[in-house]
Amino acid sequence: MIETVPFANAAEAYGRAVGSMVLCCACSSSELSSAMKLKGNPTPYIGEVRTRVRLFNNADANAAAEGKLALEKVRMIEADAMVDTGAVRSCIPASLLERLGIQPYDRVTVELAGGRKSDVGLADGVRFEIMERRSSDDALILGDEVLIGQTLLEKMDLLVDCTRQRLVPAHPEGPVNKLK
Repeated sequence: MIETVPFANAAEAYGRAVGSMVLCCACSSSELSSAMKLKGNPTPYIGEVRTRVRLFNNADANAAAEGKLALEKVRMIEADAMVDTGAVRSCIPASLLERLGIQPYDRVTVELAGGRKSDVGLADGVRFEIMERRSSDDALILGDEVLIGQTLLEKMDLLVDCTRQRLVPAHPEGPVNKLK
């Protein structure tokens, strides 16, 4: 279950500190309130943002690009993913990583939203594709659904439009990576 957060609290928690990475927090509360008031509740709430993601075994994709592996042999999964602007890193369930043939290479301690700490696996060699934008990244092995975190959104130059509950490209012509 996703916990809803009043807009003003989310803006304090994420937007002002994160800056332009999360469009949600650049929305004015009046803009949001007209679009997302809950029935019978005058307080606006941020909704859940979901997107389709294609996950590839990066080693397979690289081998196919070099002509060493047939394209149809590249292990790939298409999944529904939740976008979580409060999570720095992305998460993939163990069952999906197994289907991709990707094993954990390390264990790390994570702090969950409620403050509880947990020891989880870390997998490398995952290629993510969202809205025809691609990036390779590691992923925490956690949960029962794919979760897209801040790092991947930044690498793909995607913003969260909380008013319309969707991802939008920061630069429609293609991703621009900041080096400053």
